[in-house]
Amino acid sequence: MNAMKTLNKRQKTVMVITITSTLLLAILVGGQLLSIDRIVTNLEFRNHPPSFSHPFGTDWLGRDMLTRTLKGLSVSIVVGLIAAATSVIIAVGLGIMAATMGKVADAIISWLVDLFLSIPHIVMLILISFVMGGGMKGVVIGLALTHWPSLTRVIRAEVMQLQTAEFVQTSKRLGKSRWFIAVNHLLPHLLPQFLVGLFLLFPHAILHEAAVTFLGMGLSPHQPAIGIILSESMRYLSTGMWWLAFFPGLCLLLVVRAFDILGDRLRSFVDPKRANE
Repeated sequence: MNAMKTLNKRQKTVMVITITSTLLLAILVGGQLLSIDRIVTNLEFRNHPPSFSHPFGTDWLGRDMLTRTLKGLSVSIVVGLIAAATSVIIAVGLGIMAATMGKVADAIISWLVDLFLSIPHIVMLILISFVMGGGMKGVVIGLALTHWPSLTRVIRAEVMQLQTAEFVQTSKRLGKSRWFIAVNHLLPHLLPQFLVGLFLLFPHAILHEAAVTFLGMGLSPHQPAIGIILSESMRYLSTGMWWLAFFPGLCLLLVVRAFDILGDRLRSFVDPKRANE
């Protein structure tokens, strides 16, 4: 009976992962494939409220807001994934170094973690983006350099626990190098943490990207990003054009929530303890 319940829970987890992954992939691919004809200036259709022909309405230049939103989400997803993946790679590397390269390396990396955690993400992100010249490059680098500290602590603790395992101790007694142990023993066990960390860091990355772009320090105004759409819509809200901010903001929250659910389900799927809860 318990085995059946566990199987059902895992089936539900797989179903949720499949649905959310399909939804996010559809948004990413759909945003890339949509024609730009519906987001060119067409003053004949400007300021139209939501309708069957324009479900999200049109803006002050007659551009279809549904198309702009999907393209903006597509850009934000790409930026968030690149930044989150880079940040996770940094966290895994530093976490392994802190746990395996002695007390000096551990102290230095722990100090760096505390330093980055003591500064608000958005402040550090703005500074790095400004120094790197803004644009997509500045935002990606800023996101990657500000979202690794918390995961680094988790990886460090996981590696320190793995070092007490019998197979690692056996390799040490056989004279295997630290590099051999890291590549053959530690990295395979850290792969689940890498994947889960990627999907859990993404919501933070995409929200911070939108916030920095909203403040004018992120992506170029010529790129269809959610932060730009929300920033531009602020000046028209007082005229009653509520749909310019409502639908893009709602879609952004749904995408972030979808990634959050995906990361949580993946963590349950790869963690035997949580899978049987």
